[in-house]
Amino acid sequence: MSYKLNKLSTLFLGSALAATTVFGSGALEKVMKDRGLTENDVIRAAKTYNPTGGRDEFIVFSSGGQSGQVIVYGVPTMRILKYIAVFTPEPWQGYGYDEDSKKILRQGNIRGREIDWGDTHHPGLSEKDGKYDGRWLAINDKANPRVAIIDLEDFETKQIVVNPVFKSEHGGAFFTPNSEYILEACQYAAPFDNNYHPIEEYKETYRGGITLWKFDHEKGRIQEDKSFVLELPPYMQDLSDAGKGVSYGWGFTNSFNTEMYTGGIEVGMPPNEAGMSRNDTDFLHVYNWKKLAELAKDDKNVKVVNGMKIIPMDVAVKNDCLFLIPEPKSPHGVDVSPDGEYITVCGKLDTHASVYKWSKIKKLIADKKYAGKDPYGIPVLDMKSSLHGQVELGLGPLHNQYSNVDGEIYTSLYVDSQIVKWNYKTLKVLDKENVHYNVGHLCGMEGKSADPQGKYIISLNKLAIDRFDPVGPLHPQNHQLIDVSGKTMDLLVDMPLPLGEPHQAVAIRAEKLHPHVRYKMGTNTKTGKPHVGKTLAGQEKIVREGNKVTVYATLVRSHINPERITVNKGDEVTMYLTNLERAQDETHGFTVDHFNIHASLEPGETAELKFKADIEGVFPYYCTEFCSALHLEMMGYLMVKDPNKKYESAQKLKMATMSPEQLKAEYDKTVGVNAATDAVIQSVVKFLKENHYEKYDTVKNLVTDALDQYGKIPEQKAKSDEAVKAGDYEKAILFENMIWQYMVKTADVGIRAKDLLVRKVATKQSAGAAAGERAFDEGGCSGCHVVGKVSSGPDLTGVLQRHENGEKWVADFIKAPEKKFDDPYVKGMIDYFNLKMPNQHMSDEEIKNIIEYFKWIDENANLF
Repeated sequence: MSYKLNKLSTLFLGSALAATTVFGSGALEKVMKDRGLTENDVIRAAKTYNPTGGRDEFIVFSSGGQSGQVIVYGVPTMRILKYIAVFTPEPWQGYGYDEDSKKILRQGNIRGREIDWGDTHHPGLSEKDGKYDGRWLAINDKANPRVAIIDLEDFETKQIVVNPVFKSEHGGAFFTPNSEYILEACQYAAPFDNNYHPIEEYKETYRGGITLWKFDHEKGRIQEDKSFVLELPPYMQDLSDAGKGVSYGWGFTNSFNTEMYTGGIEVGMPPNEAGMSRNDTDFLHVYNWKKLAELAKDDKNVKVVNGMKIIPMDVAVKNDCLFLIPEPKSPHGVDVSPDGEYITVCGKLDTHASVYKWSKIKKLIADKKYAGKDPYGIPVLDMKSSLHGQVELGLGPLHNQYSNVDGEIYTSLYVDSQIVKWNYKTLKVLDKENVHYNVGHLCGMEGKSADPQGKYIISLNKLAIDRFDPVGPLHPQNHQLIDVSGKTMDLLVDMPLPLGEPHQAVAIRAEKLHPHVRYKMGTNTKTGKPHVGKTLAGQEKIVREGNKVTVYATLVRSHINPERITVNKGDEVTMYLTNLERAQDETHGFTVDHFNIHASLEPGETAELKFKADIEGVFPYYCTEFCSALHLEMMGYLMVKDPNKKYESAQKLKMATMSPEQLKAEYDKTVGVNAATDAVIQSVVKFLKENHYEKYDTVKNLVTDALDQYGKIPEQKAKSDEAVKAGDYEKAILFENMIWQYMVKTADVGIRAKDLLVRKVATKQSAGAAAGERAFDEGGCSGCHVVGKVSSGPDLTGVLQRHENGEKWVADFIKAPEKKFDDPYVKGMIDYFNLKMPNQHMSDEEIKNIIEYFKWIDENANLF
């Protein structure tokens, strides 16, 4: 089949070349000539090319090494899609800059110390029946022994757990076949407690181990209280894999330095690299995690250190749960075949790959046929009796990935800079492909699951050297995509990765991933629950309690509400920000200049920012994500004043230079503004009286507050009139400004009273209308439309009567607004408001309910 496809590709290319020549353009032929490309080069390019809007077949999750992040890219295009922030602050996503993500980062504190970087190594995908299910991703931190959980519904980190007994780790994070546990192996042996122990006590007090983190697959969280550690000798444990199929319930972990050498180059001893590789073999740890999990439930079988349950080696041995098998020296990976019968191990200092057979291991254990015991009393199985066989591959064999072809496996050769395809059943080498250079891990398409897909292998090379344009002494990493669908492998393309040193990567079929494109309105994305600061349009407010100021704000194209915030120097400011958008990809960012805060708010998300207003001044805040034609106008001002300072009014200074005529004009202007404001107040008062506000205590209390503010106006007006009589317009203007302040406070409280009274006296909403109002508010509609008045969009009172067959017209417009942009009426609205209504992706049920809500508005139009 693959041969036919390749032949067809060649035929197609030849036809394309002929066609371009026939039609006189020869465009492809010219490109090939100008760039020095061969026919095979063009075929390889075609295999990795996606036209605009195209999708990849596979998604890769690669560790980000020292960046502390996870890198996401597609295959076969090798296009980077996302950096997932995990252990390190990431400013674009606001990770580590808003309070909600800080809480996740701070879960990773170690012994009270804030750790803001990580060295990510081995990502693992959650599994069902040994197959990747696309729900969760786990990633470990070698530098600071931690494991993080990423939700693949939104590609965000939800949890970080710290290993309280390991001081470093490398062999994580590996799921068991039904995601019951995540395996995390210690790397450099150290005491489990946090006390000083001299290196001379290495064999007695230093320990290795495997942590089995209990995982709640439905919630996507590690359950620390149900997790435990299997104590191991102070060999340096490395990578792990969980048995599957016939070997389900067992785990396998490499080790090196079975010499238990501790160095001392500074005192004339041989360096670690010599002392730790003297033995001809190291040990593969074989353990029954399923049985150990039951043992850990009984307090008699565990000791507790730093709050973590530990099963001692002697308990594991006594219960036939722990064994050792010699393996090639200095191994760097153990990989269980899709059916669980074969276990492949490669040693960096051995040219062979060793294939163990589970049925042989299982029988040796059942028959208690041991070759001996290690210094800690752990039974050792005979290597030869455990092996299916060995095959010579080349120099520096490291990591393996399985093929969809029965018995086929791919292995990286670090020293030879090659990928080897071979058969672990027949023990025959089938093909080799050169890579560039010094390959470490491999990434197959679901290549370590029970259902490998074949098609491609990615070579994660440690050196790039001459592969890319020079960018200074620090080179990017080089991930090379190899087509393995044919009889021989074919290297297709290089991809530079300039973010840390990736180690392992895992790939999954894109069709298994179903991420959200928006959140339910007001979601705390780190918990998945409604945010305590959820704010809808119309609920924006600023609340002061002593020196603590809380701002409830919303963002929607193209404004931030509120746009002016005044606080005192020294105030502790909390801002809750909600993105009211429902349109896909309409992210808003938010920052306040000078205060080192940033939030990225995806549609529907609420985030919390905190800062201390510790410097005086005026500080613009704005949307940091270009979101619309009016993006630059999406801003506001934070004004920080010193309460201990007396400020001279700029208006007073201005008036000092004005002529009597100018002062009179300014006075008339101020009185006019106050008269207009008072007209609004009187209309609200009229509404309140006509609808008997006094019957409703909550409304009555608000009216009392409003009237209290309004009652202070006559005194100021008398002073203003007296100043006018004396010809002192400057003083009169100041009194009129004070009147305006009282009027604004009156209007603010009065309008809130009116809005509340509307709910009291309006006809009762039907279930559909109530659901429609929720959809209207949470769908972001209220960000632009205010019922009863013109705002960023037209007033929707009476909208159903503006068009023939109005209900259908409005429903169609909500469903697909872009289809009506050329309608003369809509075009007029767009020109007037300088804004196009976005598609908020409402469901048919939501649209139906919104229409019911509009009917309810029309029934009560006199109230708005």
